[in-house]
Amino acid sequence: MAAQQSLVLLKLMRLKSAIWVAAYIRRCAVEGVFAAVRRHGADEAGAIFIKINRLDGTGALYAPAPQTAFDEARPADRIFIAVAGVEMPTADTDIEARLARELRFDPDLWIIEVEDRAGRNFLENLVRDSI
Repeated sequence: MAAQQSLVLLKLMRLKSAIWVAAYIRRCAVEGVFAAVRRHGADEAGAIFIKINRLDGTGALYAPAPQTAFDEARPADRIFIAVAGVEMPTADTDIEARLARELRFDPDLWIIEVEDRAGRNFLENLVRDSI
């Protein structure tokens, strides 16, 4: 019985934001792409926003997906949705305005900025098309 409870608990536990961010930055570095923490949020469970900077004044923004987008088989995964710049790169000023609004709503969020001219996000299997 205790073993079953431990297994259920493990399935529901989510990696701390600080650890996930460190692993993500490492993943970008492995690909030869610079990524940095622009804003350090809450270590335990801060929401993570990922800005892709194409280095030409445009980019994309990925935000945490709402709970309805999560896969019941993998409830502890972090899932993202593209909120700007997926089909066509969005102006940096528009992305920054969105981030400023998000910061007013949640001051504990993380902002990770990735600099990649190709616009790669390195979020394999973690981005949902829509909510």
